[in-house]
Amino acid sequence: MDIKDILQMKTGGQWLVNTINNRTIFCREMFSEEHNEIKNMISQFAQERIFPNVQNIEKLDEDLSRAIMREMGELGLIGADAPEEFGGAGLDKITACLITEGVGWGGSSSFGCTFGVQTGIGSLGIVFFGTPEQKEKYLPKLMSGEWIAAYGLTEPSAGSDALSAKTTAFLTEDGEHYILNGEKQFISNGGWADVFTILAQVNGNKFSCFVVDKETEGFTIGSEEKKMGMKGSSTTSLKFTDAKVPAKNLLYEVGKGATIAFNALNIGRYKLGAASIGGSKLAIREAIKYALDRRQFGQPIARFDAIIGKIADITVRTFVADTMLYRTVGMIQDAIDDLDDKDPEYYIKMGEAMERFAIEASMAKVYGSETSDMVVDNCMQIFGGYGFIEEYSIAMAYRDDRINRIWEGTNEINRAIISGYMMKKVLTEEISLRDILKDLDSFLLSNNHKDNKDIFSIEKHAVEAAKRLAVLIFQEALCEFGQDLKHEQQLSEAFADIFTHIFTSESVICRAQQTMSSNGISNMSFNIAKIDVAESLLDVRSLSSKCLNRIFSEEVPNRIMGPVIKLHDIINLNTDTISLKRSLGEYMIEKKDYPF
Repeated sequence: MDIKDILQMKTGGQWLVNTINNRTIFCREMFSEEHNEIKNMISQFAQERIFPNVQNIEKLDEDLSRAIMREMGELGLIGADAPEEFGGAGLDKITACLITEGVGWGGSSSFGCTFGVQTGIGSLGIVFFGTPEQKEKYLPKLMSGEWIAAYGLTEPSAGSDALSAKTTAFLTEDGEHYILNGEKQFISNGGWADVFTILAQVNGNKFSCFVVDKETEGFTIGSEEKKMGMKGSSTTSLKFTDAKVPAKNLLYEVGKGATIAFNALNIGRYKLGAASIGGSKLAIREAIKYALDRRQFGQPIARFDAIIGKIADITVRTFVADTMLYRTVGMIQDAIDDLDDKDPEYYIKMGEAMERFAIEASMAKVYGSETSDMVVDNCMQIFGGYGFIEEYSIAMAYRDDRINRIWEGTNEINRAIISGYMMKKVLTEEISLRDILKDLDSFLLSNNHKDNKDIFSIEKHAVEAAKRLAVLIFQEALCEFGQDLKHEQQLSEAFADIFTHIFTSESVICRAQQTMSSNGISNMSFNIAKIDVAESLLDVRSLSSKCLNRIFSEEVPNRIMGPVIKLHDIINLNTDTISLKRSLGEYMIEKKDYPF
């Protein structure tokens, strides 16, 4: 593939060097009738079957969780990502995200974990890379909920550095079995699973993947871990002592374990973002309800300006997370739609297509998990002392949420993926920085950015300035450190946050301008976009200074500092965010729910 082909290919990261203009992005206002039907179905199911059973699920009630899973299987809610011929529903990635988000509305992060592993890392390796025989044996029972799935990657000494796994697999002389030895740690669904996807080193150095049945000789499951949160989900260790796994249970090919692992994780990451968003929306609803009931100084605390501001803050953050998630999934689905679903390698090519959006998938995971963290923390504050009491649901939500920044790759690892993939795309010229840098002087000289017909003209100009600021500094970092930039982890994390702020700011502007109308909900999207862009770009300004001070250890040269000062001035917006938040918060209290 030559450079021209690469530049024309649908791939992630291009938004960094492309202008906003009036770009259309996929967002929930563009859901099809089928999307909305499934959204309503899962929302009703979550409220009727999960929400009333939260406390029983928390008691680690396997029978209850299995029963709910089977009910979801009967409704076709497990198999969104799996082909119909093997018991799945063969739906698009948008629908799969909607289902995951809807489960989050059920208020049980524990069941969300059980379901998330089942529909994600636990089964997707078989969906994408399994032989017809493997799919026929395992998928129908997994998609119906009759069997539970688990995924074994993490080891006692190999967490984020997954490829250094020590579990070994050696083929027997007769070629009939692989003999596995080793241990896996922190395996979600571990104690309940009937089928395990296990990563191991064939011959000690070829990272590979196997489907392992629960009854496999030499395979034992450890006791349940005593966890801080997610108490209603199963988490155990797994041990392999000369475990005999049939050779036909090798998944894909010897040495292709990383491909299987990373494809499953890419989907798992944006789905975790979806789960975090669903939980955040439920927490907002419960916090508003409490704030209206709780009275201090003769009035509901919902009337206090500080509380109104908090409700606005968590609403903005959740709206933005939702926007960037569905934009990401929309881009992924658009690339998948170009594939031939009759191609025998359709699912393998689907994985390749999704990997092109690894940047955005990791952004969805980081931003989504840090959104739910911010939301539950602020909701806890709204509940005050009562939030610290286990009788109130926010205490459980607070405990459960903490794991989201750790699993599916820690947020540190995902930030490394964001900046690392961006670096790779720039160095291979899949993303070209030349044009945007070439017009920097003319951009800085232009003063025609204000357009009375475009209510977001100033914000758009500011985001375009942020892109040029990011590209200018990123280029200098690459010149200074080259590929060693990946070892500059604090610097790389700062770049990951800059890129994320730019992606989310652009996304929320696009969604708001697409949905502006005479109805109140759409008008509130105007407030949200104004607030988010102003505050996000302040963070970009601060982060850019941090990056410059690392790249230039003594003094930033004038050739860089001159444009940087001008770009900083452009992204420093004079937006009255307090008034906008007051209006938004009062609107949310009036609605008594998350209405977007």
